[in-house]
Amino acid sequence: MIPEKFFPALVFALVAQLSLPAISLVHAQQLPANERRAQAGDAPADPGPLANLSPAMRPADVKLAMRKVADWQLARIKDTPSQDWTFATLYLGMLAASDTLEDARYREMVAEVANHYRWTLGPRKAHADDQAIGQSYLWLYRLQHDPQRIASMRNQFDNLMQQPDSTDSRRPVWWWCDALFMAPPVWAELAAVTGDSRYLDYMDREWHITANLLWSPQDRLFFRDASYFDKYESNGQHIYWSRGNGWVMGGLVRVLTFLPKNDPRRAFYLQKFREMAVSIRALQGEDGLWRAGLKDAKDYANPEVSGSAFFVYAMAWGIREHVLSRRTYLPVVRHGWAGLVSHIYQDGRLGCIQPVGQEPGAYAPSASYVFGTGAFLLAGSEVASLRQR
Repeated sequence: MIPEKFFPALVFALVAQLSLPAISLVHAQQLPANERRAQAGDAPADPGPLANLSPAMRPADVKLAMRKVADWQLARIKDTPSQDWTFATLYLGMLAASDTLEDARYREMVAEVANHYRWTLGPRKAHADDQAIGQSYLWLYRLQHDPQRIASMRNQFDNLMQQPDSTDSRRPVWWWCDALFMAPPVWAELAAVTGDSRYLDYMDREWHITANLLWSPQDRLFFRDASYFDKYESNGQHIYWSRGNGWVMGGLVRVLTFLPKNDPRRAFYLQKFREMAVSIRALQGEDGLWRAGLKDAKDYANPEVSGSAFFVYAMAWGIREHVLSRRTYLPVVRHGWAGLVSHIYQDGRLGCIQPVGQEPGAYAPSASYVFGTGAFLLAGSEVASLRQR
């Protein structure tokens, strides 16, 4: 019996199966044929058997799991480019996988997407979701310093910085917590590659505005958006979405990666990162993963792989960068990685990924979506880099 509170999420998921990610059906009809076929994912009734891969964190085992998932996903998205945040997250994971697996195919696919869109961001200029693909453009720019790869982005961001902040205190420019993965890393990295500190100043100001609105100092987690301040789980706890908070931790990693080590603002982001790590560690499930609703695990039958993958990614990065205790967090990462690998099917499908949505919900074990694959590949790249003892 499915709890009644999951009905809206299930309806949303069913609609998502029939439409493109973040694109209306009317708009979809106006797109080129290849882009109309771009699907974020699906949840077949019979996904086949699980792969039974080794859960060990030995680099060879980690890379085997990564390659299996990456190859399955690559085959499914061939010739279907997208600027949507769902695919932008995947492209970042593919770039990380290309480096870790020393396989240029994944990077070449992302480069083809960038060329297809002529290195432009999505159509909604100020919307964080449509800026997310900029992380991949900047990754590729670092490999080849062609000014055209960031020219459109710079022009767009220069114009955005001239716009006044929102006067609605509950709807700032980044008004939902997952936006902190989509946009801030683009601004921080653009500042790093150009040497223009204005982008970093803008990012820092808007990040603080969002944190002041959505951060819970009591639970040390982020509300999805202001509408969730007075919403509760069945057990009376506040609703904290696993994927949203996973996106925040992933975004913190990306910001800290490009924020200068001697920048005085760095302490703020490190503090948020460490506080979230403490909270997330305490909420890890017996299977090594986290449920869609972080504070009411018993009410969610399946783990949520996309949020869990970002938690593993972030904590593995924290260990490698010596900002988290190896003794405390390596067991969490090891347990989490084993849990993630247990949801890989024989053909390479990565399951238990909640579909596109905005809050915890129900989904089938077979549910697989591109953003979850991207998060998994990012996690694998960090896990593979950890020194074993």
